[in-house]
Amino acid sequence: MRRVKLFGIVALTLSGTYLAQVFLSMPGGLQSAPPTSAIQYVDVTKASGLTFRHNSGASGKKYLPESLGPGVAFIDYNGDGWQDLFFTNGKDWPGQRQRPSTLELFRNNKNGTFSNVTAASGLNREVYGMGSAVGDFDNDGDQDLFVSTLGQSLLFRNNNGVFQDVTKESGLSGPEEFSASAAWLDYDKDGRLDLFVANYVQWSIATDIRCSLDGTEKSYCTPESYKGSSARLWRNKGGTFQDVTKEAGVYDATSKGLGVTVLDANQDLWPDLFLANDTQPNRLYLNTGKGTFTEKGIMAGIAYSELGVARAGMGVAAADYDRSGFPSVLITNFSNEMLALYHNEGNGLFVDEAPRSEVGRRSLLTLGFGCFFFDYDLDGWLDIFVANGHLEQSIERIQSTIKYAQPPHLFRNAVKGKFQEATRSVGPAFAKPIVARGAAYGDFDNDGDLDIVITTNGGPAVLLRSDGGTNRSLRLRLAGTKSNRDGLGAVVRVRVGSETQSAMAQSGSSYLSQSEHILTFGLGKAEQADSVEVRWPSGQIDRLTNVKAGNVITVQEGR
Repeated sequence: MRRVKLFGIVALTLSGTYLAQVFLSMPGGLQSAPPTSAIQYVDVTKASGLTFRHNSGASGKKYLPESLGPGVAFIDYNGDGWQDLFFTNGKDWPGQRQRPSTLELFRNNKNGTFSNVTAASGLNREVYGMGSAVGDFDNDGDQDLFVSTLGQSLLFRNNNGVFQDVTKESGLSGPEEFSASAAWLDYDKDGRLDLFVANYVQWSIATDIRCSLDGTEKSYCTPESYKGSSARLWRNKGGTFQDVTKEAGVYDATSKGLGVTVLDANQDLWPDLFLANDTQPNRLYLNTGKGTFTEKGIMAGIAYSELGVARAGMGVAAADYDRSGFPSVLITNFSNEMLALYHNEGNGLFVDEAPRSEVGRRSLLTLGFGCFFFDYDLDGWLDIFVANGHLEQSIERIQSTIKYAQPPHLFRNAVKGKFQEATRSVGPAFAKPIVARGAAYGDFDNDGDLDIVITTNGGPAVLLRSDGGTNRSLRLRLAGTKSNRDGLGAVVRVRVGSETQSAMAQSGSSYLSQSEHILTFGLGKAEQADSVEVRWPSGQIDRLTNVKAGNVITVQEGR
């Protein structure tokens, strides 16, 4: 995340102000009238009993990790069919004790409320937590949990709703790094989930550098102030993990990774990896199918901006938003950089559509973190959500057009990948400015539409419930047999009439966060999907016909 030094701020302010004036005067610019919508997102945080509040440890020292967290995950930890919520948390720095803070887990009470079950679950650990990833790494049918931290990251095995720390016995102990987003995937298709973890920079209290925006007060340093740190790939050998980062071809000591997503970029049926880097080129690792990856970010046109600049990549998501058959990539960046929306051309190249679209114009002055593609109105076309919030509380003194607390973005997919901002059309609670970080989606009340949870830096979580929609959905839960139990990497195609939409079951994406594993397909007014095809990582293809809308359907591989 680019936090410019004082000598760079004047130019950035002038360019940012100029660009803002240009975009405000353009048709469809920031002051255009919002679309209307029957769908409203209602803030139900307090009513739901969700009491989580992030502790960044901030006490005036402006340590780099304070500005980055926390993450959140939808997880059905007790297997009752209702989505629960897990939050990572920071802690106080040595000598700065203010209040105890741990990881937190909230059980869904099935009536719109949650109960804090952290102590009973075994997750009441005090660590400087960053992100999380949900995946059944031991294929026993329940959802396990990986937590990335500043220090020793943790792996928790789920034993009937109680989590056991198996970091040491699984072989994951040892590296103490500044880890960020993570994702589970079966990169070698052996039926076991492997783990990919982004690492940020080499920082510690002992190596902390003093930086300043105004020459007097300390500010959060830019990532350029610190050396990078390679992401890690852990191969699951059947309950234990082996670090295969170098032999698999994903080692890169210059990376400063924050966001991770899994995709099949070239549609060769092998899962690829994308790493969003902060002030370093983004990395696209293509799976060779032989246990190794080849880095193609620059050749694919996705490493830099159109101006050849490495931007401040934070969050990332991948999906086939225009039904082209190839997944495109969304990346959140710093203010004055706009979002990146790299369209997959299907020939190995990506083209950033953001500068020529409302996605770019509306996001120029915001600073994005969590992001995802999802179908909020269930019309069968994937929309975009972005959680925003700045790092410096004093940013408005330096650039008046940039705010510390910022509303999110909701871009509606209006016509085959042509996006229109719909933030103000879905209710005042949705458009409220916050200092957002992590974000995830899931249907916590099991009514068929997608709700949103957002974390804020040093503040409370926000739970937004989707109300008022009339379109129908089909929701699919995958259960692998020959493939990994979660079915991660499986591609599902749903056909209604002459239209077909597709999605890949994924872990990771967004920023430090995990959306629910259940795949949701909007069917519009249709009462059923004419056909559903599931192509599993094992090569097995299962087909269903005349699948009724309005239910969560479990599809077991081979049945």
